[in-house]
Amino acid sequence: MATVSKKRKEALAKIEKDKAYSLDQATVLVKEVSTAKFDASVDLAVRLGVDPRKSNQMVRGVVTLPHGTGKDVRVLVLCTPDKEEEARAAGADHVGLDEYIDKIKNGWTDIDVIITTPSVMGKVGPLGRVLGPRGLMPNPKTGTVTMEVGRAVTEVKAGKIDFKVDKYGIVHASVGKVSFDAQKIADNAKELLQTIMKLKPSAAKGQYVKSIFISSTMSPGILVDNKVVS
Repeated sequence: MATVSKKRKEALAKIEKDKAYSLDQATVLVKEVSTAKFDASVDLAVRLGVDPRKSNQMVRGVVTLPHGTGKDVRVLVLCTPDKEEEARAAGADHVGLDEYIDKIKNGWTDIDVIITTPSVMGKVGPLGRVLGPRGLMPNPKTGTVTMEVGRAVTEVKAGKIDFKVDKYGIVHASVGKVSFDAQKIADNAKELLQTIMKLKPSAAKGQYVKSIFISSTMSPGILVDNKVVS
């Protein structure tokens, strides 16, 4: 039987069981119960009343968090030579084409986001088996297949993220770091929740947002009152 550490017991003691906290209360509390010795990520888990197996109930989108994620996002831009300088000027960590396609084929995926142009998708497409399961495949719907590679890099570095409901009907996304001010975490969470609400599928019936939990890396989850999206 697994034992509960002293720090986790102390964290659990601060959270009232079955209580739904306001978002402002929850963002203050998530900072208090974080016991990690590093700057932990703060994550939101939103359970939706959708059936992701049905294409007309898929929820996927992009959102730019007003205060960013707090993460140093590693960006690879796969493009032709005429776009390389634009990508580098915007802050891309890696820029090129054939050499990086070969590296990826050999298993290299030490990046967080890949941005490319429509003209090279013929070369990038075959990488789907490697990139798809890792959530790295560029997609026009998320703005990662574009001619405006500089703008795309800038937006990703500033806090633009994409999210997708998983097979259990849950959207998981990072909304900041424990080191953030509680209000900044709340602002980011509200932006994400508002975006999810706008994407409600017309085919989804009944209650759309079933539950919202906020947590930091290795901390207990805190139930957030659904009124935040009403």
